[in-house]
Amino acid sequence: MSSAPPLIDGFDRKITYLRLSVTDRCDLRCAYCMPERMKFLPKSQVLSLEEMHQLALAFIKRGITKIRLTGGEPLVRRDMMDLVRALGCKLGHGLDELTLTTNGTQLAEFAPGLYAAGVRRVNVSLDTLDAHLFADLTRRDRLAQVLEGIAAAKAAGLKVKINTVALKGLNEAEIPQLVQWVHGEGHDLTLIEVMPLGEVDGERIDHYLPLPAVRDHLAQRFTLTDIADTTGGPARYVRVAETGGRIGFITPLTNNFCASCNRIRVTATGQLYACLGGAEKVDLRGALRSGAPDEQLAQALDEAMRIKPERHHFDIGPDIAPAQERHMSVTGG
Repeated sequence: MSSAPPLIDGFDRKITYLRLSVTDRCDLRCAYCMPERMKFLPKSQVLSLEEMHQLALAFIKRGITKIRLTGGEPLVRRDMMDLVRALGCKLGHGLDELTLTTNGTQLAEFAPGLYAAGVRRVNVSLDTLDAHLFADLTRRDRLAQVLEGIAAAKAAGLKVKINTVALKGLNEAEIPQLVQWVHGEGHDLTLIEVMPLGEVDGERIDHYLPLPAVRDHLAQRFTLTDIADTTGGPARYVRVAETGGRIGFITPLTNNFCASCNRIRVTATGQLYACLGGAEKVDLRGALRSGAPDEQLAQALDEAMRIKPERHHFDIGPDIAPAQERHMSVTGG
């Protein structure tokens, strides 16, 4: 596969960014993400770390230059750092960036090791600085643990981006204060509209907050200037004059961003989803475990490019079913 062609889909988009889920398990239970009694995958269905490494190498040979490790919560998987160190060896040798998304609960322990392995940037999910609201949203009282992890990441030399899901009537009023705190700590902030994936307890529409309205509200308090910065994902950024920091906006519902999509996602079971909001997938686990893994993987990746849709079709409203039955934690956050 050393001379294999780059991954280019049917809409002439070059795919260079892999989001690889190492587990669907999580030590939080965010209400908009999953139900309290979440049924996780049997461990027998999950790829081994060796298989994930083998997959990652195959992707790098096909032109993937950025890998983000996700979950669930990736740092709850035992020996996950072995995979991080193995992939870190590819930095400068086909791989430009290795990063991960985390809820921060385990960062205090793992931040120095992540930096030593070559990770330079992490995304931390944090929706509020209010301990009571945090406990309500995540169904776990661990805000202090997350803040300790964020501080440890900064101390280790990692660049931190805070990901915040904007939730009407919950953290809506707190967003300006979040901007000031995040920027005051030297981090970036990305605001995200709630993703309609998987059944949850309650109705997502009750707390759906369109980000154009959030931006208009922030513009009454701060001076916002559009900037062309990109970190390889779908966020569109502004600079805040008063803080000097950046705010990103990810708008899967109000402002489709698929035209420049450069991403694919692989679940912990080895299913490649060509689109977060679509059902199109190919089975990489079957290819890996076949009698001719290199050949079968090559064919599977070609098929993924063929079936990748032009765009997702998210919708939200009363009695509207989620775009897909699978939860975000299953696909890879």
